[in-house]
Amino acid sequence: MAGSRSHCPVGSSQRIGACFRGAMAERQTEETFIMSRKDAIDSLFLKKQPSTERPSIDKSAVRVRTGAISAMGSSLQVMAEGAKAASRLQDQLAAGETVVSLDPSMIDGSQITDRLPVDVDPKFDQLEASISQDGQQVPILVRPHPETTGRYQIVYGRRRLRAAANLRREVSAIVRNLTDRELVVAQGRENLDRADLSFIEKAFFALRLEEAGFDRPTVIAALSTDKADLSRYIAVAKAIPLDLATQIGPASKAGRSRWVALAEGLANSKAADAIGGVLESELFRTSDSDTRFSLVLKAVLKPAVKPSKSVKAWSMPKGKKAAVIQKDTGRTALIFDEKLVPAFGEFVADQLDRLYAQFIETTDGEKLDQ
Repeated sequence: MAGSRSHCPVGSSQRIGACFRGAMAERQTEETFIMSRKDAIDSLFLKKQPSTERPSIDKSAVRVRTGAISAMGSSLQVMAEGAKAASRLQDQLAAGETVVSLDPSMIDGSQITDRLPVDVDPKFDQLEASISQDGQQVPILVRPHPETTGRYQIVYGRRRLRAAANLRREVSAIVRNLTDRELVVAQGRENLDRADLSFIEKAFFALRLEEAGFDRPTVIAALSTDKADLSRYIAVAKAIPLDLATQIGPASKAGRSRWVALAEGLANSKAADAIGGVLESELFRTSDSDTRFSLVLKAVLKPAVKPSKSVKAWSMPKGKKAAVIQKDTGRTALIFDEKLVPAFGEFVADQLDRLYAQFIETTDGEKLDQ
């Protein structure tokens, strides 16, 4: 209504009078509206009853009151927005959606390790150089430590964490609340998605999970495998000493069949002696993990060196060699040439009882007959 005015058209005196009376009524209505609105505001902020009179307005007082109320409203709005932001941050942290920077020294290892240590690891050196030059591109995943307030426990990203620690810089991490089961499943799945664990690392990861008391469905979920493969993983991990596997390393190029062959070869009682020299050699110490595995497997599967056989020949009176006497470890063989002395071997076989009796009489062979 404010600001609007009626304009009377030119015409008869009756029409002009009617228009004038309408304009006056409109003005009175507008003034009544303004006074009513003022009285309402005064009743809210000044605790006064609505006035029927039109007192003079102190404009400076109105400006002071309006400024204070505006400032208070702005402060309340800032506080409300801050509370909302804090709530969003808390929700994001709870959902693991926010990347934060953490001191590597505040992060502890997982309860179940899934990697074997590597002395010579070119890939890690490349990762560390990349983080040093370009920064950490992919955050690690951690959870609040279940036993120590203010500390964290890593779920996955151990190599990135180690690189950050070596570089003396904070590590980018996602913080997520996880149960023990959720931790090991996330840990296994992430490494499997990255094709990052070798066969033997999966095998020992499965064995450690089982020994820690996790049920088979959880272990199967963590490794994304089935019951049959899980049984093979655990069988190989039990057959290969952890100390030997640790010295070899992950050997990412060695698949299941070669690790199974090594496990079977270690069942030989002489296997320990065969690989002892290999583990102490300079070649083994300076080689990468895959080469170390090949050296150990070759030593285990290498056939034992057989002692040379003692061979004697028996010749007939005319000088022809009609038989060969071979002495090997624990046995003696007499082989006749059937072309030169047909049926002679059978004849000798028939004389064995008599020959053995003569042997007993002429030697101490009686001890053999007890």
